[in-house]
Amino acid sequence: MNTTGTTPLRAVALVCTLSPSPKPSSSQLLAEQTMAALADHGVTGKTIRIADHDVKTGIGTDLGDGDAWPEIRDTILGADILILSTPIWLGHPSSIAQKVMERLNAEISENDDEGRMLTYGKVAAVCVVGNEDGAHKVSADLFQGLNDAGFSLAPNAVTYWVGEAMQHTDYQDLDKTPEKTATTTNTLATNTAHLARQLKANRYPPA
Repeated sequence: MNTTGTTPLRAVALVCTLSPSPKPSSSQLLAEQTMAALADHGVTGKTIRIADHDVKTGIGTDLGDGDAWPEIRDTILGADILILSTPIWLGHPSSIAQKVMERLNAEISENDDEGRMLTYGKVAAVCVVGNEDGAHKVSADLFQGLNDAGFSLAPNAVTYWVGEAMQHTDYQDLDKTPEKTATTTNTLATNTAHLARQLKANRYPPA
């Protein structure tokens, strides 16, 4: 097993497909492959498909009335690594990914006793799938939002696959994972786990 250290780490992958379970999802598949790659570095955790939960639209840590976000937020705050997996729709992250980013925006106002955001020291990475160009644009949008919300990003913190434009093959339909995508996923896992361990051992200074 490849390891970057011995400190146990926890990860959560939020899958932002528009389709609820049990419908197959390429975003789910790439998130699960990323979690498996992280497991090779001593990282445990779980995957949450957001469409399966009643996450309210808005900005706040708890919007009441059956809002599922507070429980998901507790999972994020209890983890060292956040993976955000989204399809590309019309050249952008999915509307569910945008909803997640809007809910994470509330973390800007949540601080510890020394003025640090509660997300400081947590590392984020992104998975993107689609049948058109735009993976770099989508990851750039998410990177900015995740960084604003207090998450750190390791080098090469995105893995992706995009099919030929105006075709109908999904990532989940491929006979095997393309070597380039698999290699990129492994690099993401290696760098993300390494950075998470460094930040867990050495906290950011007080704000």
